[in-house]
Amino acid sequence: MPDSPALESLATPVAWTDGDGRLTGCNPAFARWLGVSARRLVGQTLDELDAEDGRLADLAARLDEGDAAVLVRRTRMRSPAGSEHFADLWLSREADGGLRLEAHATEEFPGEDPATLLPAALSAALKGLAHEIRNPLAGLKGAAQLLARRSEDANSRELIDLLRAEVERLEALVERLLNPAPPRALAPLNIHAVLERVRLLADAEAGWAVKIERDYDPSLPELRGDADRLTQALWNLVRNALESGAGSVTLRSRAEHHVLIGDVAHRLAIRVEIADDGRGVPEELAERIFLPLVSGRAEGTGLGLPLAQQVAREHGGSLGYRSRPGHTVFTLLLPCLPPEHEASEAATADASAQAGKG
Repeated sequence: MPDSPALESLATPVAWTDGDGRLTGCNPAFARWLGVSARRLVGQTLDELDAEDGRLADLAARLDEGDAAVLVRRTRMRSPAGSEHFADLWLSREADGGLRLEAHATEEFPGEDPATLLPAALSAALKGLAHEIRNPLAGLKGAAQLLARRSEDANSRELIDLLRAEVERLEALVERLLNPAPPRALAPLNIHAVLERVRLLADAEAGWAVKIERDYDPSLPELRGDADRLTQALWNLVRNALESGAGSVTLRSRAEHHVLIGDVAHRLAIRVEIADDGRGVPEELAERIFLPLVSGRAEGTGLGLPLAQQVAREHGGSLGYRSRPGHTVFTLLLPCLPPEHEASEAATADASAQAGKG
């Protein structure tokens, strides 16, 4: 890509490579972003700039000329000086076989994507802990029942009832940890039907105290999903917003074209946003809110967001957020099947039906 005055003055970092993935140039904004001179960047390969073990090179190998630009979220780039920088990166193939990189810098903590922070070992440890808690809870429940039979004092019975209620709450929490609901087969659904169900729940809980607003894109296609699981996930997000002191909560839906979810490129996805004007995510929890049992409220279980994230994964999607006091947005991305995939599934179903009739 030849230099041009427009690129030179552009504030957005832009760089370009040859067909072998080696940088042949960049604008001043790209060099400033990585903290080195443009001369030091020329000749660097994608693998040398990529801090994620060849992720960019692997994605670039799948891009053909004429393909739409692909958005690579949460990219970690390494400068020749050794520092790491974070950005949402647009990657596209040029007519000469080279690549164009357009970086939109973000402030990210160095480490794993929150979507992958919970390894299987931690999940197993939590289940082990829940199993160990179950026996003492059974003992406490039995003792509370005996005390209730023996006590005739009203104040004592009130405290015993409180003890029993808390034991039952902990039992329910342990059961949810030990036996999460198994995923069901996905079926065609309208995301707005799910959002309306969530809105009714929010209206019933918040009453007139919170304004629930809708901002839907009516042109969105159906997607394949589990309506109950999506309702549960979105309701958890909305309930968090209500409990953050929000005066207004907005349910928004939009189309997202040519988006990358994980390492899979999708031509079309549905973006669902839950936006509120509450207190926001506490700064000390910003990197850990998707971990189980982490909550910003004393009465919180810390299971709502991990469950919502699990539901996003079950649908091949992702869950992320941005937050500051007075403005928090949780974004659920859900991929749509391409039309040819849907047609193929329909043809397969028809063939199966005809075979059954035969």
